[in-house]
Amino acid sequence: MPYAVVTALDLSNVIHIGHSTGGGEVCRYVAQYAKGRAAKAVMISAVPPIMLKTAANPGGLPMEVFDGFRAGVATNRAQLYVDVPTGPFYGFNQPDAKVSQGLINNWWRQGMMGSALAHYDGISAFSETDFTEDLKAMTLPVLILHGEADQIVPIADSAELSIKLVPNGTLKTYPGLPHGMCQTNPDVLNPDLLAFARS
Repeated sequence: MPYAVVTALDLSNVIHIGHSTGGGEVCRYVAQYAKGRAAKAVMISAVPPIMLKTAANPGGLPMEVFDGFRAGVATNRAQLYVDVPTGPFYGFNQPDAKVSQGLINNWWRQGMMGSALAHYDGISAFSETDFTEDLKAMTLPVLILHGEADQIVPIADSAELSIKLVPNGTLKTYPGLPHGMCQTNPDVLNPDLLAFARS
């Protein structure tokens, strides 16, 4: 989709920003399809290099974690889409969390609007895709932002590995912030995004 939009509108000097799975999409698109049209890229709480535990990625998450998500989507997607934002996504399961019911409700609303099949198949896409070579091919400026308290995409197995692979990257981490930090802490994230865009 980004390729079609950027090409149809004849855009150039585009800054691509992706969160979580979207960070993987930005990585793959910029590395393989941007063809000189992209100026910069931002990956926020992003899944690269690869989430799944493998022989080459021993620090990854075991397949059982993703099988659990698949089971949730297949059997009671509506409940899963309450449990995830109520718990680890926004860090609302932490003792000092300021819980926002509005964020939880909106997460559920957005999730239930999507295709159950796409959500089910997407679990394999975001967990098993190896973005290692894409990261190496991202020669433009790349900003990697990640919460140190991310319970969905652990920082040690994602951002801290990705920054070692991108040729022209900057890593900024946020103590105590969760996976969904764009929503819980926009006052912290937005100035950093604007500064990168203007630099």
